Amino acid sequence: MPTAAKTSEKIFDVIGVGLGPFNLGLAALVDDIPDLDALFLEKKHHFDWHPGMLLEGTTLQVPFLADLVSMVDVTSEYSFLNYLQEHDRLYQFYFFEKFHIPRKEYNHYCQWVSRQLNSCCFGMEVEEVSCHRFENGEEVYEVKVLQASGSPIVYLARNLILGIGSAPNVPSAFRESIGDTVFHSADYLNKKTAVTEAESIAVIGSGQSAAEVFLDLFKEQEAVGYSLEWFTRSKGFFPMEYSKLGLEHFSPDYTKFFYDLPQHKKDELLNDQDLLYKGISADTIAEIYDLFYERSIGNQRPYTHLQAMSEIKAIERKGDTWKLSGWHNVQQEPFETEAEAVILGTGYKPAIPTFLSPLYNNISFDEHGRFKVQEDYRLNMETGSSSIFIQNGEIHTHGAGAPDLGLGAYRNAVIINTLTRREVYRVHHNNIYQTFGVPREKHIFPNGGRDRYAIYE
Repeated sequence: MPTAAKTSEKIFDVIGVGLGPFNLGLAALVDDIPDLDALFLEKKHHFDWHPGMLLEGTTLQVPFLADLVSMVDVTSEYSFLNYLQEHDRLYQFYFFEKFHIPRKEYNHYCQWVSRQLNSCCFGMEVEEVSCHRFENGEEVYEVKVLQASGSPIVYLARNLILGIGSAPNVPSAFRESIGDTVFHSADYLNKKTAVTEAESIAVIGSGQSAAEVFLDLFKEQEAVGYSLEWFTRSKGFFPMEYSKLGLEHFSPDYTKFFYDLPQHKKDELLNDQDLLYKGISADTIAEIYDLFYERSIGNQRPYTHLQAMSEIKAIERKGDTWKLSGWHNVQQEPFETEAEAVILGTGYKPAIPTFLSPLYNNISFDEHGRFKVQEDYRLNMETGSSSIFIQNGEIHTHGAGAPDLGLGAYRNAVIINTLTRREVYRVHHNNIYQTFGVPREKHIFPNGGRDRYAIYE
């Protein structure tokens, strides 16, 4: 007979579901706000950020200032610089002289923050969220949780924040073949040992994850001896946009511009902006090329094949290998190859959590089945006064910066200000030098433009 769930008597102002970097950053920023009772629940037993891709030598693709808090509060005790100070690493980092920190260190930093926050509870799997109305008319959310001990508990909250992140995107052609030898790059380190015992490996995808997996396997290819192929349907193995003016797309200013566009214009823009967030870092491309050059000395040729403009349409078992049937999108011709192991660097997609199913009828979705999201990151609800906020599930409404760590603290500041109905954290405007939309007021230069500098208020 199932154990009856105990219901907490306390009503939290907000409960966060999921503890990735974004909700962890929110937990850090609300830690010193006495009139905001918050609880954060995570089904994992400790913080671990993309453990399957914590490869040696990989770094964040954003500067270290894109930590959990610094972009809205550089004085926070939970900043990355304070983490370095607490771990006696300030001088080492000073001599390191790099803005892009090792991915392993970012993960360790987040673990350090999570251990200090009493509001963060791990080993807590949210099973269902429903709405409850008290006799006085107040509405709250009932959050049914399965604890690590196996016993259920129910928490009550006036607001929710979804920070469950995105789910690995597995193309339909591969779904029935997923297993030990066909898997998403999110599981790479967990399955690498078995993969490197294969005689032939194929990597599918065009982004940073696919490139890092390919490079890691390429480095060990000579010692182990497998053949290695890399396919992408993109037009080439292109670098991610990383010019200084290009980076201004990851600003609150661009988010505002994007949000105000009609939805069909947003969808058109996103389709044209792949290289803002789906490309490969120029350093990774350079490292791959340099390794090719070194391996080709004396007209040698590694057992490696790279092919862009090509989509793998089907996969089927053929003895101990997989037969991959592809289509070249430019030449309009089919091709085939075989591999004993296939790794999918095919990115991630937004997740619509099943635990929200009791609320689906009260949540507004667009014609594509996506959440309708307000500018302050609240979901559009049909009725009720309680709010559900979204973290990294609003790329279709707020633009390419939604998954970017550099905008995480800004989004959390907006959410906190909305929850408290006051400006706890100052949200900056005019952060960039360019203008994305048509100015609403004529830009007047002092003295007809003859003054060299203007003072910005």
